[in-house]
Amino acid sequence: MDSRKLRYFAEVARTGSFSRAAEELRIAQPALSRRVREIEDELGQKLLVRHGRGVRLTPFGAAVLGRVDEIEYLLAQIRSEAAQGSLAVRGAVSLALPPAAGLLVGPPLVASLAESHPDVVLNLREGISSLIHEWLAEKRIDLGLVYNAVPIEGLHIVPLLRERMVLVGPPGDGRGLSHTPDIRIKDIAGLPLIMPTLPHNNRRVLEQAAARHGVRLDIRSEVDSVALTKALVRTGRGYTILTYASVRDEVERGDLSARAIEHPPIIATLSMAMRNETMAAPLAREVALEIQNLLLELSRSGAWPGAAAVGADQHVGVHHAQS
Repeated sequence: MDSRKLRYFAEVARTGSFSRAAEELRIAQPALSRRVREIEDELGQKLLVRHGRGVRLTPFGAAVLGRVDEIEYLLAQIRSEAAQGSLAVRGAVSLALPPAAGLLVGPPLVASLAESHPDVVLNLREGISSLIHEWLAEKRIDLGLVYNAVPIEGLHIVPLLRERMVLVGPPGDGRGLSHTPDIRIKDIAGLPLIMPTLPHNNRRVLEQAAARHGVRLDIRSEVDSVALTKALVRTGRGYTILTYASVRDEVERGDLSARAIEHPPIIATLSMAMRNETMAAPLAREVALEIQNLLLELSRSGAWPGAAAVGADQHVGVHHAQS
């Protein structure tokens, strides 16, 4: 549809008269009438009703005028941004974050986007990684950060950080573990554990590691809340396995103890996940790259304790779809 014809129609509608609109547009009135009729013929709907004093809008014409106003506003923005040398990225993106990672990523990401892309609205949700997988599949979110991502057809997954898991206990556990800087996975056998329910990724990774090394786990409680799990561990109800970043503050305050698991280490991999079709959306790609750069900076600066960047040369724009 010709944008010039739409502008002609809008001028007639706003002035309420073909003659006044023709004067404003510096066009002959018969030519203006023809252009408006062409739009009506193309749409198959009357836009204006002519009467003795001029014209009035039909209900459909009023709706079209509202859309024309939106188009003119967008065109004006494009012209303004073109004059400044670039087009602003705008719109809304929904992002889901795991609880502990969200506390590290959320505040600096919001600040960074506010500076680099002020017209982008970031919708943040919190959830465990298995839920985030579901939200992506159901198209309830655009992007997600997930631990130990499960390959799912149609999902594009890019590993960004690796974190070593630690055994978390009370400050004085009475089992001698508090006096060793690190422990073997076999040392976990027999410890009363507080872990999330399956299919939580932390639980799944621990179960797999234990099975590979013939370790029998003693799961005493199943708790899906990280905050509640830490509260139970602090009061001596058991131990849990988490990333160090999840418990750094409590360890530094002396509320919890944390011991690295070695021989072999248990690794949690944090990945960016999105649907394959989301890769074609410029806005989502911009936000994904912003997140990737932020995570790399957090790991390099030490602001994300215990994390190491995965392949700094691997970018969101490179195809890593999983099937």
